[in-house]
Amino acid sequence: MSALGLPIFDKAIQDANIWVNEIMEELDWDDKHRAYMLLRSALHVLRDRLQPDECAHLAAQLPTLIRGIYYEGYRPSKATANMRHKDQFVSAVEEAFGHTPGYDPSELVSAALNVIADHVSVGEMNDIKASLPKDIRKLWDD
Repeated sequence: MSALGLPIFDKAIQDANIWVNEIMEELDWDDKHRAYMLLRSALHVLRDRLQPDECAHLAAQLPTLIRGIYYEGYRPSKATANMRHKDQFVSAVEEAFGHTPGYDPSELVSAALNVIADHVSVGEMNDIKASLPKDIRKLWDD
């Protein structure tokens, strides 16, 4: 029997924990809540920078619970965030996540974006990166 009574719910929680644990591993953290908040913030800033169609294409590849986090508070009629530079993107994530003393904010954002990229198809990640300004694309490890 599954822990929550429905295997699909158990899988959703397991998948979300994998993503959070990977962020914790990337950054050598031991705080799941902080890793979750970083993932959530990076997902929201990325989502708000994408055009609605590209936003939906990314969402289609996210696990169930991560997809819910991604769409939380989403307003597709709101204009796409006008970020052209890496520093603007990082600042937006940092504003949502909060400052973490002792860490380079760019490294935090890159860690979250790399975990996302590890779980999304190469083709979709190429489409996402192609839709972003060149300077923002530098946040991903290639």
